[in-house]
Amino acid sequence: MRLAILVAGLPLALGCAASAVQAQPAQPPTNAPGIFSCVDAYGRTITSDRPIADCLDREQRELTPSGTVRRRLEPSYTAKEQAEREERARQAQIAAAKQTDERRRERALLMRYPNDATHERDRAEALGQIDAVIQSARKRQGELADERKKIDAELEFYRNDISRAPPALRRQVEESTQSLGVQNRFIGEQEEEKRRVNQRFDDERTRLRQLWAPEVTRK
Repeated sequence: MRLAILVAGLPLALGCAASAVQAQPAQPPTNAPGIFSCVDAYGRTITSDRPIADCLDREQRELTPSGTVRRRLEPSYTAKEQAEREERARQAQIAAAKQTDERRRERALLMRYPNDATHERDRAEALGQIDAVIQSARKRQGELADERKKIDAELEFYRNDISRAPPALRRQVEESTQSLGVQNRFIGEQEEEKRRVNQRFDDERTRLRQLWAPEVTRK
């Protein structure tokens, strides 16, 4: 009797199982072909069952049948385009490194010169050192000028005709001329160095005023 009840209920159980299977939505196989999608140069969205030729220069997305992104395809470049792309990346790296270096110099400048007084003190010290060198050079210039007066006095004996002067005196005239020329050029170079130092400090002060401004604002 029990066996008969079990056998009789078997078709009903099978029917319920079949209904349950039919009620579940079909799941696409994981290796189902994807759908490729991109936005072309004209702003149009294009879809295809294979990579899209009109979007080789831009990113494409491969979507699963359910619409999720399976993968992203990077743009394809010609050799020239790739070289240009790499050059742009290189220039961007150079610019970023330059900016980082500039920020580092600014921090060092602020640490060295926290205010205007320290900056002007360094300017005065740098210019003072150059002035000391110029003063020493001018002293030597005066000594050479005195020596030349003595040489010229001897040359008057020969009516200032260098060709009639003895070899030793002519050599003195030549050496004196060269020494005075060297000393004059040296003093000129030091005066030019003073201008460069002043210009450097002027440029630094202009930048420092911009860097000091936030400090003043916070105070």
